[in-house]
Order: sequence, then C-alpha cells, then structure tokens
Amino acid sequence: MTAWRFAAFADLTPREAHDIFQARSAVFVVEQDCSFQDLDGVDPQCWHLLGMEAGRLVAYCRLVPPGVKFPEPSIGRVITTEEARGTGLGKALVREALARAQRLWPGRAIRIGAQAHLERFYGAFGFVASSAPYLEDGILHIEMVRTAPETATRGERVE
Repeated sequence: MTAWRFAAFADLTPREAHDIFQARSAVFVVEQDCSFQDLDGVDPQCWHLLGMEAGRLVAYCRLVPPGVKFPEPSIGRVITTEEARGTGLGKALVREALARAQRLWPGRAIRIGAQAHLERFYGAFGFVASSAPYLEDGILHIEMVRTAPETATRGERVE
C-alpha cells in the first residue's frame, strides 16, 4: 500500500530530497535519454508529494504555486518509478496531487506542461489541451488546463 507524504521543500529530509532527485534523474534523464537541467531553481518554492512503498520512493510530483511557472498553480515532474508502472499508481498520484492542490489553492484552475503522448492520460482527469504541441528539451509537450471545480453553494461540500 502506498503511503503519501506531502511536504514543503524545507521540510523534506536530506534522504527524501536525494531520493526525489535520483528518481527524477532516472526517469527524465536516463530513461527518456533527455539531457536537461532538472534542478531548475523552482523546487524550494514547491510542495512535494512522495508516494512510498516499503520505505522506497515509487511515485512523485511537485505542486508549483501560481505565478512561478504559469499564472495558475501547476503539477509537474510527475513520475512513477519503473518498477511501479502498470500498477495504477500513476493515476493514484495524479488524484492525490489534484486533491492536495485543491486544498492549497481552492477554486483555482490547474495548468500543466504535459508530454504530448500523455494527453489522453491527463484528459481522464479533466485536463484539456490549451496550446499547440511544442518541443521542450527535445520532447513534444502540450499545455493543458483543468478548470477550477465548482464552488460549493448553500453549505454543500466540494470534494
């Protein structure tokens, strides 16, 4: 079972930070054969969502505050480790990230810069393409937006 940890950058342990950067490098640099500057200076401003199983990092993403990458809040650096793929953990990660983003920034739309081949995956969570495809670090990407959830009326609760 996956245990979720959600923390501001300053609250990550040195081991957690190491595991995050190691996993991101394994996925984005090594597996995708993409030479790019992963450590972009944004992490200290972000919230970090870690999915742990048996003491190992198996899923991760960062929640980026509005005004840092886009005018809207954003979810980025979304990964599941190679051994965790195909288990549904990626979907669980995005669901958990969206719930956390809603708590941090209630009523706000979320914008992402997704790899274009994942458009259908993110579309299942309500994201809609909002840009033409573009190359970023040699990989085709597309901006997608998930509109803000309806606000509650008459004391109803928004989940």
